[in-house]
Amino acid sequence: MVYVDDISLAGDNGQVIADLEAFLDQQFRIKDRSSVHYFLGLEVSLVEGGYVVHQHKYTTDLLSEFHCLDAKPVTTPLVPQNKLHIDSSDPISDPSTYRRLIGKLNFLQHTKPDISFFVQHLSEFLGILLSSSSDFTLKAYSDSDWAACPISRRSVTGYFILLGDSHVSWKSKKHPTVSLSSAEAEYRELKHVVAEVSWLLRLLANVGLSITSLVSVFCDSQVAVHITRNSVFHERTKHIEVDCHYVGDVLSSGVISLHHVHTYAQLADMLTKALTGVPHHKLLCKLGFHSPSSFRGVGVGW
Repeated sequence: MVYVDDISLAGDNGQVIADLEAFLDQQFRIKDRSSVHYFLGLEVSLVEGGYVVHQHKYTTDLLSEFHCLDAKPVTTPLVPQNKLHIDSSDPISDPSTYRRLIGKLNFLQHTKPDISFFVQHLSEFLGILLSSSSDFTLKAYSDSDWAACPISRRSVTGYFILLGDSHVSWKSKKHPTVSLSSAEAEYRELKHVVAEVSWLLRLLANVGLSITSLVSVFCDSQVAVHITRNSVFHERTKHIEVDCHYVGDVLSSGVISLHHVHTYAQLADMLTKALTGVPHHKLLCKLGFHSPSSFRGVGVGW
């Protein structure tokens, strides 16, 4: 990973990494920090079975800056059914403080994808275990909360994409158009997921990792899955933009396989709506999210 003059090298062949470091040192004057502990605002800790990337210090500093260190913890980021309106309260006296907080929370999403819906919702007005034993298969979960916005009636959509057991891409976003049904909202979101999968496949191929197996894409709408598999235009799809039918083209080309998944097993559910404590934490466990404190004393590099 390269960002301006910061470089992080990772791999399972120490000699290759050493050769690359020697080459870079010949071209530029570089400083070897050995094992990475802090990179681009992210803390990295070596534990048994892999690495934990987290933002413990960043979170503590954030709580301190906004005077919340003594605040009582809650089970979920947002209370379910709590729909915010632009006129639900008086404007705050210092909007710059609100903008700064949302910006900082947006950066925190790098290791806390479960707050993505919460941050996306507010922007309108656990560290991740990178397992060393992961297999190199891609799978994606796509979800949509139809007409979730009480003002515009637009849907909130979200997706998770995993490489093995590690999360490599996710997004929570309000859709730019109004969908006529929940199935249409799910169908539209599949386009964004498959486009991201296609890009990731090219990116991985460029770094020497070719994914030959089908990419499994999971959606909890049986109707959306049926529409994708049936390319015939009919009443439900004739008004949908042509680019949304890109999913069916990729499906027929043998790049992805599309599967229906029950809502309780839909990992992207937390990116489209606020959940109660139990389902929220069940999804955290299924996604492999870990609190950095749970790894204290394990391995080295803490």
